[in-house]
Amino acid sequence: MSLFDPDPEPDAAVSGADRHPGGAAPGSGPPAPAGPLVRLRLLVAYDGRGFHGFAAQPGQRTVAGVLGAAVERVVRHPVELVCAGRTDAGVHAWGQVVHVDVVAATGDAQAPAVEPAALQRACNRLLAPTVVVREAAPEAPAFDARRSALSRRYRYTIVNRALPDPFLAATAWHVAEALDLRSMQLACDAFLGEHDFAAFCRRPQGAGAEDPLVRRVLDASWRETGDGVLRFEIEASSFCQHMVRSIVGTHVDVGLGRKRAGDMSWIIRGRDRALAGAPAPAHGLCLWEVRYPQDDRGGAGSLARSGAGQRTSSTRNPA
Repeated sequence: MSLFDPDPEPDAAVSGADRHPGGAAPGSGPPAPAGPLVRLRLLVAYDGRGFHGFAAQPGQRTVAGVLGAAVERVVRHPVELVCAGRTDAGVHAWGQVVHVDVVAATGDAQAPAVEPAALQRACNRLLAPTVVVREAAPEAPAFDARRSALSRRYRYTIVNRALPDPFLAATAWHVAEALDLRSMQLACDAFLGEHDFAAFCRRPQGAGAEDPLVRRVLDASWRETGDGVLRFEIEASSFCQHMVRSIVGTHVDVGLGRKRAGDMSWIIRGRDRALAGAPAPAHGLCLWEVRYPQDDRGGAGSLARSGAGQRTSSTRNPA
C-alpha cells in the first residue's frame, strides 16, 4: 500500500492569517462572501510528512493552511475549515473529514456557486499528490465535521522484520526485533470500554494532574497482513493527544517482553503517564475513517466509510 495508515484533539475553526503558510496579513486575501452560504463536506487524504499537523499555526506549514488557501483560491472568498480529527505533525490521513461553508449560487440558496466536483478537481490540481480531496458533497447546515462524528478510527502500521522496507518507510515504524503478536492482541482487551486514559495522553495545556481524560474505545485489535507487516486499528468516540501512539508504544513493549499484557489494566488505573510506554513514531499513524449517523443510514457521505473499506480487507471488529 503506497498511501499510509492523534492524535486528535478538540478542533477549532481555521480562519484568518494563521490559515496560510507564511501568515498573510488579514485583508490581503479574497473579499468576504456576500449572501447565503452552503455547507460542503470534504473527504481528504494527506501525507503528513512536511506538515506541522492539520491545525493552523502561525509561521508553520499545516494541512489546514494549504487546503484552506486552495479552497479560497477556487471559491474566491475567505473560508473556515473544521476537521474531524486534528492530527499531529507527521501523522497521515486517508479519511479526514472537513466541513467548509461556501457562497451559494445566484438564484439558488441551496446550491454552491462552485459545483463540488469542480471544487474537488481544482483543489487537487493545486494540492495533489501531497493532499488529495477524495470527495466533495453538499451537507445539511447542521452538519459539523467534529461534533457530528460518532467515532474515529486510526490505523498504525509496523514493519516487523530484520530489514526495513524502503517502500513503507514513510508510513510504517520499523521494529527489527521479533514481536509477540498474540500478547499484543491480548493487551487490547483492557482498552475496550470507557476509561480514564491519563496514562496514555499528553495533558491539554492548563489541565490539572487530577483532571480525567475519559474516552470510550469501541474496538482495538492487531493483525498481521503478511511479510512481517502488522496493523493496529482502534476506534473510539474521540481520542486525547498522543493516545493512539502511546498505546502502540506500550503494546510494542508487551511484544518485546518488557511489559505483560496483564499490566495494561493497572497502567490504566494508575493514571500516570510514566507507567506507559513511549509514544510510537508519528509517521506510522493514519486517521483512517470517521463515522457519522447519516453514513449508517446510507445517506450523504457514506463514501467516507466505503472508501476506507476499499483500502483494507479488515472489517469493523480497525487510528
